[in-house]
Amino acid sequence: MTTEQTLSLPRVAHVMAGAAAGGAELFFERLCMAQAAQGMPVLPIIRRNAERTARLSSTGAQPLQLPFGGKLDLRTGPRLRRALQAFAPRVTIAWMNRAAQFTPKGDWVLAGRLGGYYDLAYYRRCTHLIGNTRGLKSWMIEQGWDEKRVHYLPNFATDLADTPPLWPAQVPHGAPFLLALGRLHANKAFDVLIRSLRTVPHIPLVIVGEGPERAALEELARREGVQERVFMPGWATDPGGLIRACTALVCPSRHEPLGNVVIEGFSAARPVVAAASQGPTELIEQGHNGLLAPIEDATALATALNEVLENPALARNLALAGRETYAKTFAPAPVLHAWQTFLCTVENT
Repeated sequence: MTTEQTLSLPRVAHVMAGAAAGGAELFFERLCMAQAAQGMPVLPIIRRNAERTARLSSTGAQPLQLPFGGKLDLRTGPRLRRALQAFAPRVTIAWMNRAAQFTPKGDWVLAGRLGGYYDLAYYRRCTHLIGNTRGLKSWMIEQGWDEKRVHYLPNFATDLADTPPLWPAQVPHGAPFLLALGRLHANKAFDVLIRSLRTVPHIPLVIVGEGPERAALEELARREGVQERVFMPGWATDPGGLIRACTALVCPSRHEPLGNVVIEGFSAARPVVAAASQGPTELIEQGHNGLLAPIEDATALATALNEVLENPALARNLALAGRETYAKTFAPAPVLHAWQTFLCTVENT
């Protein structure tokens, strides 16, 4: 990269006060690291987390760690302001509610980045909002925000095309299996997926994740008589390898503002079957790059899964079209270009 190109890259601060894991948090990391790798001056400001600090630091995006505590936290605000003043970003991005509460106005454009339908009162200091779906952008405008101050910037997913397939320990190497990923929470509707197995015979289901619904899901699998082919191994160290190996990737969520897992399935060229919640409906063109089933409908979900499992030509066509969608819209290059354009051109006025 030439000196001229480096100088043209804007200075950006990203403020993230989120949890150790989660879709927004992981994309925050990917974006910071990718922008730093481009040569962009990036300051990540994060809630204290040694593992996240190590990952960000490995690519030169050296983060500042702050407490981001509750109402009695009187230290984070002043330290955050001093850090931003010293770094002098062109744009500061506040990721989600807590970060937006703490991040001050200053000699920078302040934009709030939302990955869901949050209370916009948290973003009263922001002059711009960013949504990672077109549906979120439309919703924010409906809430009264000026459309000139609301922006759609999609997530990108890691390119999994060359990731070696990895079969889970519970499934023989080379054998077919269904894969679902996410926190074991009611929103993810893994209960609907488990009920669908009664009419999706023989094939194992691997649900990668952890959360409060584990015991209830295990009991449901026993009641439905499918416990011998439902496996919940916890979080995976190599989810990309599992996605590349699966026969079909399933996203049965009741509520899913985006559906990063759908984009990951596209990236890995695997057929994707999803419930028609907000994000997947925006990402999937029915019958072209994936299949959609109505929310809460185990029978319809089973029908869609059986279509993919019983029709190899359909499964291949869905996978190829999903890969094309990924390359065009959700690969790093087009998303980083969109972010750079935003950061270079957005103004307070």
